[in-house]
Amino acid sequence: MRYVPRPMRPDLTISQVKSVIVVAVVALGTLACRQDLQATYGPQYVERDSAGVRIVENERPLDGSRLGWRIGPEPSVTVGKAEGEDPYLLHWAIGASKLSDGRFVVADLGSSEIRLFDASGTHIATWGGRGEGPGEISSDLQRVEAWTGDSVIAWYSGGGQEVSVFDSEGRFGRSFRLGQADRFRSTVGVRADGTILATAYAGGDDAVIEIWKGDGTFSVSLGKFPFREVYPLVGPGGRPGVAPVAYSLDVTHGLWGDLAFVAVTNRYEIRAFRYDGALARIVRRDHVPRATTSRDRDHYVEQHLTVWADLPPDQLKETRQAAEATPLAKTFPAFHSALADASGYLWVREYDIPGEVRSAPLWTVFDPGGRVLGLVETPKGVAVLEIGKDYILGRTVDALGVESIQVWPLDRSEG
Repeated sequence: MRYVPRPMRPDLTISQVKSVIVVAVVALGTLACRQDLQATYGPQYVERDSAGVRIVENERPLDGSRLGWRIGPEPSVTVGKAEGEDPYLLHWAIGASKLSDGRFVVADLGSSEIRLFDASGTHIATWGGRGEGPGEISSDLQRVEAWTGDSVIAWYSGGGQEVSVFDSEGRFGRSFRLGQADRFRSTVGVRADGTILATAYAGGDDAVIEIWKGDGTFSVSLGKFPFREVYPLVGPGGRPGVAPVAYSLDVTHGLWGDLAFVAVTNRYEIRAFRYDGALARIVRRDHVPRATTSRDRDHYVEQHLTVWADLPPDQLKETRQAAEATPLAKTFPAFHSALADASGYLWVREYDIPGEVRSAPLWTVFDPGGRVLGLVETPKGVAVLEIGKDYILGRTVDALGVESIQVWPLDRSEG
């Protein structure tokens, strides 16, 4: 940064001018010192305890800086084709997880099947499928995840939240349900001991984050958290309703080592809880809120119309009018989402401001204690599903709509 002095105001005394110059020089010196510290030691942080809760305050990594971790220039394995055998034709492959021996499973929503592939991407077996029998899926498959002993847990929507457990060869073990049909639930993650983190929605704009035992017994609630910001509108037939504002906040949550984390994206703060429901850690990172403008509304309208471009002209006109009437959030979210990896590091994806295109998705990586390590880019166009010790598992969709699941090598050494 270069300091450029402004013309001297005629009403200032010499002593006042000297004071202004001293303050400016000190500020520039402090900034330069912080940049030197980051360049040498990485982002700085402060830790303290407050009533038994560990609080970690972090600097934002310098723009343009990158952590030394490297992701391969291309995927080591790709599953998914435009045509061919059914197991390789994916339709809404919304989840995937790698087993300890290198095999991986894919949750295909379109067929309600769990498909098993070897480490090279060759199809081995298919489990589940639509049906009412043992191991079959009677409603929408949501995701799969490797569990203890190389078993696989799958969850799907239904009355409450339905869960099925398979062994590593696809043999059905058992099913159970989280709650009843009093509210919609989605499962977020599962620990090796069977503890399940779930989200419950029962109307309104808040989500309840819950912890359940592996036998389907409710354990504890972590509290209510807003998952959207809404505005009132008049729906079909004059019925009142609500809809999300443009650039609304969201809630992101998951497992983080021995803790469960929850974060509302309107501020850069992650709260981590023990499995008895007690708050254990609060992690923050420097962030300057970015206000939305009329230009951002234009971006929102055009993006909205791109999604509905195939509508008839009259409906497209109505869609444009509705988008133009949608209120904007006062500021953009502080970040997009968060995901913990197999080594206990937390990856927080930076929010993409409309019109400010990044070369690739950018993430701030926190160590297991909540201290910022630095920034990492993941491959462009890859929706990250799982991060292991030496791989990233993700989903892509090409220009023709062909889906694929990919395994990308991850090197955590700084070399």
